[in-house]
Parts: sequence; C-alpha cells; structure tokens
Amino acid sequence: MNAGQDRELQLAAAFVEMADTLVTGFDVADFLHGLADHCVQLLPVDAAGLLLADPRGTLELLASSNEQSRLVELFQLQSDQGPCLECFRSGTPVAEPDLAAATERWPLFAPAASEAGFAAVQALPMRLRDEVIGAMNVFMCTPGRLDETGLLVAQALADIATIGLLHERSLRHQEVLAEQLQGALNSRVAIEQAKGVLAERFSLDMDQAFQLLRTQARSQNRRLAELAGAVACGSENLASWALARRPG
Repeated sequence: MNAGQDRELQLAAAFVEMADTLVTGFDVADFLHGLADHCVQLLPVDAAGLLLADPRGTLELLASSNEQSRLVELFQLQSDQGPCLECFRSGTPVAEPDLAAATERWPLFAPAASEAGFAAVQALPMRLRDEVIGAMNVFMCTPGRLDETGLLVAQALADIATIGLLHERSLRHQEVLAEQLQGALNSRVAIEQAKGVLAERFSLDMDQAFQLLRTQARSQNRRLAELAGAVACGSENLASWALARRPG
C-alpha cells in the first residue's frame, strides 16, 4: 500500500469514527478532542484547537491537541486577537504563514504563539451556510501554509464537526442547548483539574496526564467529563490506575 492510499484510509476511518460517535452517544468533550487529534494525524500540522461560541456568541476553548496549543488558544481569547477570532467573526479562513512577521497584525498573539514554538497558523470556520458556530485552528512549528489538498481536508473535518454539532442541537430545545454547552465548558474545567491531579500523582506532563485520563475513560466505558470530575474531587481510586500502568 502506498502513502497516498494509506492516507485515504486514515481519512475515511476518521470520518467513520466521527459519524459513529454521533450515532452511539454524543460526548461533546471527547468528540472535539478526537477532532483535534485527527487534524494532527491527517494534516502536516503540529497542533490543533477548537473554539465554539456560547449562547451569547462568545468564543470558548473546548479542545486542543496538546498543552502548548491550549495555552496559546487561551491567550488568544484573553488578548482578544488572533486568527480564530478573525475567522469566527468573518466566517472565512484566516492564514498566517510566518507568525514571526505578524507582530503588526497581532501584536500580542503573534509573539506569544512564537514563544510557544509555533511558526505558522491556519484558522478555518466551523460554518454551515450563514451560521458560524466556532473556528478550528491548526498550528505548524515551521513557517508555511497548507496546500490546496490540506486545506480541503482541514475544512472537511471542520465541516463534519459542524454538521454533527448542529444536528445534535436541532434535536434539542434551546434551553437544553444552553445546558449542553455550559456542561461542555464545565467539563473542560474538570478535565484541566484532573490533568493537574494526575500529573502530580504520576509525575507526568500535562499531555501525558490527559492521555491517561482519556484512556481510562474509554477502558472504564465512562464519559470523559464524569471521570475527570471524580479524579478532581478525589473520589476516584487512582491506586488501581497505578497498577494498570505497570508493565505486565
């Protein structure tokens, strides 16, 4: 099998997995983290982040592929400047192939992203017709931009996520939608707290702590946010996790 065929199979598997998630049980947190992971696996990028609008139209970070991108995305929101904000407000893609030269465009965001190790960024709208619900950021550690094929794949991933989220929302009353999004935001807080607990307990970095949390959630057949809450409040038996991590 050549590289092109292998990439096509990976892409098909990603779309099947995302569609299957929608059918078998919609876990917003895991769905969006999975999308961020697929971006890194399928595109020539080093990190990805997903920002969605709350009911008031304010962007909130809901998923990222690693700790560096999480911190940069949060800084983007705090400083109120950057590619995702421009992309969300315009509903069109935003590219910056050389962040080191973008200090005039984004005087706060560009240096922060460069300091985190990123040299280029591409933001894509999560949009269906006239409705923009968020934006997807992909980061590269070397200057450059996605080629035409890469852009098509990235936008396709953003589009399927948008369709899935809007489909789920269409089945619910507006009040339930607000509760779902608020629940996702609360989930993010619980996940960050749990990462800190696991990082300290097992001497892991934040990315390793998240992978451990996600692996345990899947092995226990529990929702990511539910397990994170149990870890954060101390009700989860982490001694069994230590045993599970030992080599056989």
